[in-house]
Amino acid sequence: MKTKTSILTAVVALAGASAMAQVYSQNVVGYVNVTVPTGFSMIANQLQATNHTIASLMPTVPDGTTVYKWTGTTFASYVFDGLDNAWTPNGTATLAPGEGVFIRNSSGSPFTVTFVGEVLQGSQTNSLPAGFSIVSSKVPQGTNVNALGFPAVDGATIYKYVNNGSGGGAYVSSTYDGLDGAWLPTTPNLAVGESFWARMPSSAAWTRTFNVN
Repeated sequence: MKTKTSILTAVVALAGASAMAQVYSQNVVGYVNVTVPTGFSMIANQLQATNHTIASLMPTVPDGTTVYKWTGTTFASYVFDGLDNAWTPNGTATLAPGEGVFIRNSSGSPFTVTFVGEVLQGSQTNSLPAGFSIVSSKVPQGTNVNALGFPAVDGATIYKYVNNGSGGGAYVSSTYDGLDGAWLPTTPNLAVGESFWARMPSSAAWTRTFNVN
């Protein structure tokens, strides 16, 4: 999975009621290109959009593309029908910042999904349940999980699915050892637009404060 990120800063200044007061707001918007290779991969949308359904975020993809969203107990699947140019049974599954899905590309060639929206700023919290869940960072930043503020809980395990570029792939896992204070065997790195499995021994809050200066 390859990504390309473009961030555009828009600053809007509004005159206040008097010369003593000025009010301004800063919104950072942009796009993220996520390249979906042949076979399975785990992707994320890390930009705040007006509509987070897959029908809105991915209105046109190759025929037969399948999205699998984890419900907590099983997967719900959604297949793109190129003839009708629509998702079946529907396109209502969400892919909001902090969420993640599996996507299967059966077209035989990589394709690109472009996510457009606003970068979330300030304090952002992703509530992680006990057990397995598919999650992602709420901000589009590629770095290690420590820098992303992932909760370092003894026994927490991260499973990344690594596509081999030939239609197959395998999981790579890392577990946090509270005694050593480290991820073993290595600290996971996450790419922009990537989601992963998190297995938590108990519920935890993944909180990150992020601001664009």
